[in-house]
Amino acid sequence: MTDNAVLQLRAERLARATRPFLARGNRIRRCQRCLLPLRQCLCATLVPAHAQSRFCLVMFDTEPLKPSNTGRLIADVLPDTAAFQWSRTEPPQGLLDLVTSSDYQPMVVFPASYAGQERQVISAPPAGKPPLFIMLDGTWTEARKMFRKSPYLDALPVISVDLSRVSAYRLREAHADGQYCTAEVAIALLDIAGDAFAARTLGDHFSRFRERYLAGKTIHKGSVTADEPQSV
Repeated sequence: MTDNAVLQLRAERLARATRPFLARGNRIRRCQRCLLPLRQCLCATLVPAHAQSRFCLVMFDTEPLKPSNTGRLIADVLPDTAAFQWSRTEPPQGLLDLVTSSDYQPMVVFPASYAGQERQVISAPPAGKPPLFIMLDGTWTEARKMFRKSPYLDALPVISVDLSRVSAYRLREAHADGQYCTAEVAIALLDIAGDAFAARTLGDHFSRFRERYLAGKTIHKGSVTADEPQSV
């Protein structure tokens, strides 16, 4: 269960938990790798891809544990994806080392309209070094908190992606039009960066995940929302 950075982070987060992680539908028997119900297991369909771009997921608290999380789909397809638990005051040294590495051009993925006038905002990676796309992976409220309270990312440019289509992601409700899930934004970034094959591969993986997740989703009386976690 530890063959990519998100799965490793999930194992670490579970090891720190003081109580079991429970979500709606927690009685369903799930694959412990893809977190889908066993009948909808996605693992046999995984196809890794190569890309010049690299992704770094900065994940909020229990995000690695959620069956509805799509950031982990990036790590499924691109094995060199990095993943770290977010901390305002004690960021992991591995994250700081990656952000300052001379091998990449790091940039924070975030909507331009929320970035603030003081931040440099770009719409495409600059030429030269391979881009390092730093994605703040959590709910919209959590992502905004991470953006505002991560001083070690403040000097980095912000890349903003304008997806003109309506989001296909309906596992959690968006807070506003124009907000997309982590995997959807990553697909667009790969396209922009010229990693077309990786973009198609991740797009296919996301489509299969969405279809199988919704097929195995437990609909609770009076609620049609996706699995939401309890604290651990």
